[in-house]
Amino acid sequence: MGTTEKKFMFGLPLKVILTENGASYFISRKKKLLRFRLADNADEYGLFFNKFSPQSVQRMILLDYISKIEISMTEFVSARQEVMDLSKILVYSLLYKQFDREVYSALIKCTCVRKYNRANPAHLIDEETSISDRQLKLMLLNKDPIIAQTRKQILDPIWQSIVDNKSYSAEEKNINLLMSEKFLNRLGLMNWYVITLFCKNEGFSEILLTIRNKLISYMEKSRVAEYISVMIMELALNSESLNIRKEARNMYRGVDNIDSLILDTVIRQKIIKEMQRKRELVFLSWKIGGGASSIGRQGRLQITLYNKDDAFQEIKETIEAKKTADTSKKSLIDFYRELPEGQEGIDLGLYYLSYLDDACKKVGVKFESLVSQFTASDLTVINLIFNF
Repeated sequence: MGTTEKKFMFGLPLKVILTENGASYFISRKKKLLRFRLADNADEYGLFFNKFSPQSVQRMILLDYISKIEISMTEFVSARQEVMDLSKILVYSLLYKQFDREVYSALIKCTCVRKYNRANPAHLIDEETSISDRQLKLMLLNKDPIIAQTRKQILDPIWQSIVDNKSYSAEEKNINLLMSEKFLNRLGLMNWYVITLFCKNEGFSEILLTIRNKLISYMEKSRVAEYISVMIMELALNSESLNIRKEARNMYRGVDNIDSLILDTVIRQKIIKEMQRKRELVFLSWKIGGGASSIGRQGRLQITLYNKDDAFQEIKETIEAKKTADTSKKSLIDFYRELPEGQEGIDLGLYYLSYLDDACKKVGVKFESLVSQFTASDLTVINLIFNF
């Protein structure tokens, strides 16, 4: 997680698509929203940034203001670290939100809460309970000592197990200690209200154990963020490489050794400038959750990479209008295996994909990949779908 907060501002061309809550918030503050045509041909409203604070983006996600983020670039090499860090921030943000939801779902099943509900049918604490943040803040006034004590009770056993783990390096210990705090810091007001309400109850130990177990589970899930960021960058760089090779063949017809051209820094920059002029872009998007009302889909993250040229929009519209799209769908592993022999990055892509798949299985994250290829337009669409 350390790398995601080193740089205060990121310099990526960011399209931020807002939820209804997000749009209402910015409109109420006289912020004009922009209309975007996204890579999937959908028209959406949102904000555009050339530079942005990663912390601000994370806060907007935690407030349910963002539904989708898209960036489009000709080349990703120069922005490698920022794209990877952005990806990790988005994954962590989704995990923080899902952790808060799952803790509440688990707390209302605890014995002491169920007993309370039976005794207080007019004031149930369940899935339907809705208390405004303003009310919750008032209820939690003067509860800081209880909250601090509870935090310590939850974290102390976890911290001790991290410190005692001989397989961790000093850096890994620090990362895990920091991660446990970050998750607990994102626990919502409703959860703290339930905690403080039952802190003197004889069943409070069950509440502590419930939160601790969820915290350990989500700390494990957070390891997937690193694998996802590496996989995304591999896919982006692979698409970039395909585009550069294609343009090199157009610009330097008759040259047999394309690799030697691409490896020449000066020539490579000329090729990239020509691609920028033609707006030959690779599009990368993150669709976050399924909306607040989408039960069972709040923990969903869909990452999509589109590799297309200028003509794509018109071609895609024509294809879709006639319902005669010539598409082939396959898994990402099949896509890699079917790339031409000698294509740079194939082995590396399979290697990263294998690690990502294994990491997801170990921590109970559902992962699937799908590649669609529109042969009429040379469009490749790669989807990575995660359910946390």
